[in-house]
Amino acid sequence: GTSGRQVTLKANYFRLETHTNWCLYQYRVDFAPEEDRTVVRKGLLRNHKPVLGGYIFDGTMMFTSHRLNPDPMELFSTRESDKTPIRITVRLVGDLTEGDYHYIQFFNILMRKALGYLQLQLVGRNFFDALAKIVVPKYNLELWPGYLTSIRQHETNILMCSEITHKVMRQDTVLELLTECVQRGERRYKELFKQAIIGAVVLTDYNNRTYRVDDVDFDVTPSSTFELRRGEQVSYIDYYLRKYQRKIYSVDQPLLVTRTKAREQRAGQDEFVYLVPELCRMTGLTDEMRGNFNVMRDLAEHTRVGPQGRMDRLNAFNRRLLKEQNVRTDLLEWNMRLADKLIEFQGRVLPQEKILQGGHQGQEVKYDAGPLTDWTKELRSNPMLVIPALNNWVVICPNRLRRDAQNFVSTLVRAAQGMRFVIPQPYFCDIPDDRASSFVQALEQVISSRDPQMIMCIVTNNRLDRYAAIKKKCCVDRAVPTQVIVARSLTAKSVMSIATKVAIQMSCKIGGAPWTVEIPLSGLMVVGFDVCHDTTTKEKSYGALVASLDKPFSRYFSAVSAHTTGEELSNYLTSNIAKALHKYKEYNGGALPQRIVIYRDGVGEGQIPYVYKHEVELLKERLNIMYGSQPVRMAFIVVTKRINTRLFLGNGNPPPGTVADDCITMPYDFFLVSQSVRQGTVSPTSYNVISDNVGLDPDKLQRLTYKLTHLYFNWSGTVRVPAPCQYAHKLAYLVGQALHNAPSSRLEDLLYFL
Repeated sequence: GTSGRQVTLKANYFRLETHTNWCLYQYRVDFAPEEDRTVVRKGLLRNHKPVLGGYIFDGTMMFTSHRLNPDPMELFSTRESDKTPIRITVRLVGDLTEGDYHYIQFFNILMRKALGYLQLQLVGRNFFDALAKIVVPKYNLELWPGYLTSIRQHETNILMCSEITHKVMRQDTVLELLTECVQRGERRYKELFKQAIIGAVVLTDYNNRTYRVDDVDFDVTPSSTFELRRGEQVSYIDYYLRKYQRKIYSVDQPLLVTRTKAREQRAGQDEFVYLVPELCRMTGLTDEMRGNFNVMRDLAEHTRVGPQGRMDRLNAFNRRLLKEQNVRTDLLEWNMRLADKLIEFQGRVLPQEKILQGGHQGQEVKYDAGPLTDWTKELRSNPMLVIPALNNWVVICPNRLRRDAQNFVSTLVRAAQGMRFVIPQPYFCDIPDDRASSFVQALEQVISSRDPQMIMCIVTNNRLDRYAAIKKKCCVDRAVPTQVIVARSLTAKSVMSIATKVAIQMSCKIGGAPWTVEIPLSGLMVVGFDVCHDTTTKEKSYGALVASLDKPFSRYFSAVSAHTTGEELSNYLTSNIAKALHKYKEYNGGALPQRIVIYRDGVGEGQIPYVYKHEVELLKERLNIMYGSQPVRMAFIVVTKRINTRLFLGNGNPPPGTVADDCITMPYDFFLVSQSVRQGTVSPTSYNVISDNVGLDPDKLQRLTYKLTHLYFNWSGTVRVPAPCQYAHKLAYLVGQALHNAPSSRLEDLLYFL
């Protein structure tokens, strides 16, 4: 791209400098007789280092930077444990080119080996510094600082991305959790314990390994025996005392069951491993902790690192790597050197956008989004872009909250007035208590008798079952937009600002739109797609699609489908885009869009080839049928928020609108910082353009993407992804968390899920 002013950016990447004539050869290594244990295979091969020279071996594949002669090569070793002679055959598979998966895999194996020299603990897939742990005694927690590293080939360089991370370790053991379940549930303790522990990740202190718990076996205890490799029977109590010097005190606790990975089974491990609750610690935060503001605030003091602090820590980590003699030797063996400072490159800051609202006598009001992209102040005192007519609405609230609810409605009417949205007095429906069933009964009654456009429900707290019951009744069984408000918001200090947000949400849910930005393209439909898992049925996920229907981006079509496989997802995505095109035709005098831009969220890094092959190809076929002889102009962009890339400008965060599309990207990709953060380091969003014949150059596609981050009506500022993606996420989340069913199609052209 070319728009905007040039700036010099830094990123959390270090260059890996290699010689240009460098080549990588891949060999397959076989052992006869067979040896399954990776650690033994590595030992048998290590004896031949003088012959092999520098190599990396993962247990099956070996990489070298020179060709071995002869090929195949035969080597002989003796297995120490039983003195069996072993024949090792090394065969060339081929040489690897820069873009090859195994080529990059090689660098990552090399880097993991390097991190092993730093006395870091491998927990799960990442390395953590247990010696530098931060203890938070107030909550019985420990924070282990750690490092994520990944190496890949970028446009012109091989770069190592390094990121600071933290793992939350709890000081309480799984046995303490079991005791808590016994005290809480008495007879039901087994069921409660299984609910709490199955699916959780636990850490075993004696070897710093993490395991996912698959089951609990109440018939096996530490006194039970199992068979060792040599055929000897031993109890768990004796085994842990002998091997790890750990004494087990509770002899009647049940054991946790975890299924080993396929590669561990191939290496000779049993399919199931039994763990002792007393020796396992819980990891991660409980839902209760996540919902506790004080816990999250105190942890953030340690984990939220500002830009300068992050750069300092990354450089310190890099120095620690470079100082380690073994790391330098290993890299030198491969003619490689790790650069000693963060990579610098040119980026751009796109110009500020103008926000458009409706004006007096049809005159538009225009103003700058501002350097922090926050236009809340201007929004309150200017007319909405599209003002809907609200004539008939209902408030349902428990008796004891009636006075607070009436006062809040008066504030709401005043807040809406500033934006020229007229809210009349509602019909109040009192209920005796705040049970879910009381709300459902009242909803059924007022919908049948009054047919309201909008219903507001005042609830006493955030209980999900009650919220889900209200939303199910109004989004699935009936089709009435609802606004749920927690009682504490009615009397909060910031009640005027809450009322403004509620007024905007209510207007959007019945067809209004508060603002827009200038997007000069006509005949454009933008589609956002995201996926959320169903919280009750683990195999099931919901894919939500939200598509724009008009030029000012004030109206949207939405559809949700459940799927259990990738194939189902691809089919539903395609059929829902076809539905969106039919709706677009209805809104635009029978014309199909001239251009379609699809932002696809919810894709893991390894899934991009699958998405291209299945979703993009299927979609093209379907569009060709719909468009007939007309050309189909479409761009398909994969959006990723959960990335490890961080950008820096000087010693601070880059401003909203910063684009990086050189050096740390691949061709057709770009990073965009769209939101402004007050604390910590800003995270860019990654955009991967996997198919594009839409006829817009990279610059225009980047500008369009940035403009779209201004159009999420729940927030008078920019968000991390284009608004249609954020809407799709909000809808998929509502269905996965609360509805567990597809919503009524009668709501499909309203933003009822805001």
